[in-house]
Parts: sequence; C-alpha cells; structure tokens
Amino acid sequence: MNTIEKASVTELVETTGHAGSEWLSRYSSSLMDVFGTPQRVLVRGAGCLVWDADGKEYLDLLGGIAVNALGHAHPFVTSVIASQLATLGHVSNFFTSPTQVALAEKLLELAHAPAGSKVFFSNSGTEANEAAFKLARRNTGNADTKRTKIIALEGAFHGRTMGALALTAKEAYRAPFEPLPGGVVHIPFGDIAALEAAVDDTVAAVFLEPIQGEAGVRPLPPGYLKAAREATSKAGALLILDEVQTGIGRTGKWLASEDAGIVPDAVTLAKGLGGGFPIGALITFGEATSSLLSAGQHGTTFGGNPVATAAALATLHALESQNVLANAAAVGEHLRSALAAIPGVTEVRGEGLLIGFDLDADVAPAVVQAALDAGFIVNSPGPRTIRLAPPLILTTAQADTFLAAFPAILQAAKDAQ
Repeated sequence: MNTIEKASVTELVETTGHAGSEWLSRYSSSLMDVFGTPQRVLVRGAGCLVWDADGKEYLDLLGGIAVNALGHAHPFVTSVIASQLATLGHVSNFFTSPTQVALAEKLLELAHAPAGSKVFFSNSGTEANEAAFKLARRNTGNADTKRTKIIALEGAFHGRTMGALALTAKEAYRAPFEPLPGGVVHIPFGDIAALEAAVDDTVAAVFLEPIQGEAGVRPLPPGYLKAAREATSKAGALLILDEVQTGIGRTGKWLASEDAGIVPDAVTLAKGLGGGFPIGALITFGEATSSLLSAGQHGTTFGGNPVATAAALATLHALESQNVLANAAAVGEHLRSALAAIPGVTEVRGEGLLIGFDLDADVAPAVVQAALDAGFIVNSPGPRTIRLAPPLILTTAQADTFLAAFPAILQAAKDAQ
C-alpha cells in the first residue's frame, strides 16, 4: 500500500479555476436543501476578511453567526489545532485528555463557578441546550409536587434538536416536527410580572437568553435576570442561561450575564468557544445541580475530544492575552453610536459586537444582498432587522468602511424593492 504523509486541501479538492456558479450547481445536486441556495462559495479567509471562488473580497461582519471570535485562520489557534491533531485526535468518552480537563477548569474559572460546579462538553450549541433540557427534566421535585413544566420566552431560539426545538418559540421551525417534547410554556418576552406568575412549584426550569440573537438582538430589560433568579429559587426551579451566542467575549464580557448580580444553575456555551472549531459546553453551578445527571444518563462520542478542547483553550488564551474583549466592547460601542446616526436606521440594540438594528422599511433581505454586492457579509433575522456579529478582532477602521458604505447599501436595497 502506498503511504501518504502530507497533502494540502487543494490536492483533495481543486478550489481554484472553478467559478462560484459551478460550485453552487454541484452543491444543489449533492446537498440537502435545508439551507436554501448558499449566498456565496467561500474559499479562503484571513482575519476579518474572506474571499469567494470568484476572487471577490468581503469584510465578514457575521463571523459564521458569532462563531469566528478571532476571525479566520488565526495563526495561534491553527498552530495549536495542528499540533494537537498530530499528537492525539480522538479518544472517545471512555478516556479523557489533558486538554479536556484544562478547558473545563478554565471555563469554571471564567464563569466564577462555585465549588462543586462541573462541565459537560458537546459538539454544538443545540447539543449543549439538549443536555440542559435533560438536566431540567431531572429536577423532578418530590412525590407531593412534581415539576413537569419548563418556561422559555417568546422569541427564544435554543436550537433545532427536538428538546432544544421545544424551547424555541418560532412557529415555522416547530410546526413541521410536532408533537415536540411536552411541558414547555412560552411566556411574553421581558415581562417580569408574567414571569413571576408563571414560575411556581410545578416548574422544573426557566431557560433564558440574556440577549435574544435570532429574534433580532433583543436584550432582556434591566432587572429581569435578577427577578428570574429570585422566582426560580423560591419555586425550586433551575435558572438556565443560554449564552451560546452571547458568551465567550461576544458582548465585551466573558458572559453577558456576569454583571446581573446572580449565580445561575447552568449556562450553555458554544459558537465562539472553539474559534471556528465545533464545540459546546454545559456548565452546572454548585454540587446539587451538578449531580442531577449521573453516570450513563447522558453522553456523546465526540464531545470534548482533544482537538476541540485544544482549539477552545487556544481561543480563550488568545482572547485573554490580546485584550480582545476590550476591543469588542470599544468597537461595538463605536458601531452602535454611528449606526444610530444613519438616516433610515430606526433603532440600534446589543452589547459589544452583537448588534441588531432596525430599518424604516421591510428591506432587510435586500440589504443583505446589496451588502454582499458591496463586499460586506451581514445577516437579516427579520424583515426590518440587520444583525452584526463580526470577529471580536474587528478594528475601528474596518467598521468605518461598512459605516461609510451603508447609506448607499440601504438605498440600493430600497431601489431593488
């Protein structure tokens, strides 16, 4: 048998000399149509920039939907991943590795988790929320009072596996797969009185996003998390925070909830945690919550494998050592302030580099297309809303190129309607 020692991706997939239209034709012939037609075929990235198969350059202001915290092809992260993969790639959950243990310890430190807290690693955000859903199901109460309900908010997005989908509020996502796991009740967003009325001793858990990303970057109102903590503690329910999109520096803090003055029972993470490499995590706070799931009650083959945990360790190290969270806070504030002054922008929301802004017409999808044509990648979670979630290393100068171009982008979108 011939041996193969080294190869580049171009030896396996010829990425040059083929137009984007050819790749898209091949895509439609070979991949399931669950995402629709991709907007572009991307072949290379560096920092906050990406290039498509036709050689066009884009400023990536979406970051793989808040995933690429350090941009594309970060040299430190890629070197750590390559080093780990060349040493030990996968061991299954019958074994552990130094990177898995070290990452769990680091996450507990960053989350300021008390003694007895633990971590479960998954491969994605929806899997982290699925683990949290099962954790909630174990908070059963006693023979006299059974905790059977789980509270989530209108506008919530927690993922697309069946348990996470039950927590997700969007009817278009839910309807094709009903009946979903039962017991989930969605209450009005941001309404503290509705929350307090809903949380009683039949509630196993309350799931909250500190900032709803898929709903258009909607932060919970001040005091809501504290009220949720008080209500759940009184009722014996768990308070579970979904920080899949908001965690790992996205808001300029390690966790969007860290200034709320509360200790949750669990937090889910993913997206930016691996700097582009798939990994998710469930952090349980304190011994009582951490012991709800026992041996054999949950698991995963790939979760917490050495390469994924090495990628996450490298990402966290780079974020810390390069003062990236402060950059995210400063550039995010600059973007929000400047966007609010642009005619046609009616409201700007968010923290750090998770930003949503509303327009004065239902042209957001057309804005996405016009932005692509102008060399910018953005997202529209609603007909009037644009979402930005760029790499946390975005510079003020790069942000200014978008701000300067946006009035013409908005006008082009309106003209195309």
